[in-house]
Amino acid sequence: MPEGHTIHRLARRHDRLLVGQRVCVDSPQGRFEDGARVLDGRVLDATDAWGKHLFHRYDDLWLHVHLGLYGKFRDGALPAPPPRGALRLRLLGEGHWLELRGPTACEVLTDAERAVVLARLGPDPLRRRPDVERFVARVLRSRAPIATLLMDQSVVAGVGNVYRAEVLFRQRLDPYRPGRDLDAAQLHGVWDDLVGLLRAGVRAGRIITTLPEDRERPAGRPRRVDAHYVYGRAGLPCRVCGTAVQDALVAARRLFWCPVCQA
Repeated sequence: MPEGHTIHRLARRHDRLLVGQRVCVDSPQGRFEDGARVLDGRVLDATDAWGKHLFHRYDDLWLHVHLGLYGKFRDGALPAPPPRGALRLRLLGEGHWLELRGPTACEVLTDAERAVVLARLGPDPLRRRPDVERFVARVLRSRAPIATLLMDQSVVAGVGNVYRAEVLFRQRLDPYRPGRDLDAAQLHGVWDDLVGLLRAGVRAGRIITTLPEDRERPAGRPRRVDAHYVYGRAGLPCRVCGTAVQDALVAARRLFWCPVCQA
């Protein structure tokens, strides 16, 4: 599932391609036909992202998209290619087109309905002036493991399985430690690290969490095999201590951690 940095990149890209333009909207697949009819011919005023949720603003209405596991945007310069397959949404601007396939959510919302969606979400480290103290207070009240809490979008929005595993390793935190057993300083450390990692992800378009000195090839652009400390590396030696990385299902997703560095 795309994590928060990907959604923020999409919001910025859609802003560059279509904001300020009157767009043609349709749903070749038919599943968003009613919503497309409402938005067709309107001017796209702005784009926005909160966690894993993408928004387009059209005057007093919002297009809300959650990609889920299978959703994907594609874009290009006009003319647009003929619609093929399960194409949920297509936007045509003055010079570019967007296509959306396979999202979990694709709907038109009023301001009030969007507010309901946002009220369910925790602070997003990529937003301006996010409420970090809300994140800290929420974790400190919970008996749930910190690895579970970081996957809860009502606790912190935009963090997915990769960032969860990597920030816990970088902060040397036991993933099974209950939130209430941590202290505020540790949680501020987690938050600050997430801010830095997510911002780097927006810039690079990929998740890179390792320091150069911990990679097999310290110089040059990080290779895929050097990008992460523990994520996807079950059974391989920890980059810091050499212990085999472990994995287990936590919050319905595979968690990776080092049993020595994160003891």
